Amino acid sequence: MPRALVTGGAGFIGSHLVDALLAAGWQVRVLDNLATGRREQVPDEAEFFEGNVGDSQLAQQACQAVDVVFHLAARVSVRDSFDFMVEHNTTNVTGTLVMLKAAAAAGVTRFVLASSMAVYADAEPGTANAESHPTRPLSPYGISKLAAEEFVLLAAPAFGVEPVVLRFFNTYGPRQAFSPYVGVVTIFITRLLQGLPCTIYGEGEQCRDFVHVSDVVRACLAAGHESAAVGQCINVGSGRGTTVNELAMLIAKAVVTTPNFTHGPEQSGELRNSVADLTRARQLLKYAPAAVLEERLAQLVAEFRLR
Repeated sequence: MPRALVTGGAGFIGSHLVDALLAAGWQVRVLDNLATGRREQVPDEAEFFEGNVGDSQLAQQACQAVDVVFHLAARVSVRDSFDFMVEHNTTNVTGTLVMLKAAAAAGVTRFVLASSMAVYADAEPGTANAESHPTRPLSPYGISKLAAEEFVLLAAPAFGVEPVVLRFFNTYGPRQAFSPYVGVVTIFITRLLQGLPCTIYGEGEQCRDFVHVSDVVRACLAAGHESAAVGQCINVGSGRGTTVNELAMLIAKAVVTTPNFTHGPEQSGELRNSVADLTRARQLLKYAPAAVLEERLAQLVAEFRLR
């Protein structure tokens, strides 16, 4: 059996990836500090290591006899990153280097890095970002993810490890923990179900690419074995642009409630237009998003009602 290590495997995307790997016949290890992840989201079949990715001794233990490392552990909040720049750098940059060195020392074949659309510069309305779009982050979070990308693409081949970088767009779905800073879909659903107003920052015409976690997981699985993906940065999204105002109306419809949205000031560091061009993902990962936003929002609302 192939063996995978998933850092951040107790979290939102990571726990879904762990489930998919186990279903595909992999042996799986999880490394997570449980800062945002939940231990109960790690199946009993997966070996669990609790701790930080910056712990070199723990990283070396977790990487032993592993074929592929899926490095998803990160601090992920754009807004939070302005107040916690050092912490974002420590986890997202230094933590990535610690994991990469441990993987190389253990003879890991492939290192798949979860990056973000936050590495890009803002785009013109109505356009989609190819991977050649300028990388000019607007937040410390984006800077930390871009630095991690550059380190992995430079150092992994020198260490004898195959690097693959996946740039996730706005991911949503089950198990995303509620936070006032991350995950607008989860925030809107949670507050509307509680009868509370939701804040749309700016005028709400900023355009995003909302990709369901199931599609992100399929891209990760492909990145673990497709040879054409080695050495590449690859967008992972839906390829569809949706404004925040449109999203708000879709969620209100799914909740079956009168829209209760207010507008606040624009937030620093957030891209105005960010939609994925999936040409490279289709070619290198044989990736095609399957989730339909309206259908998945309805399913997600139903799941939230059962909590």
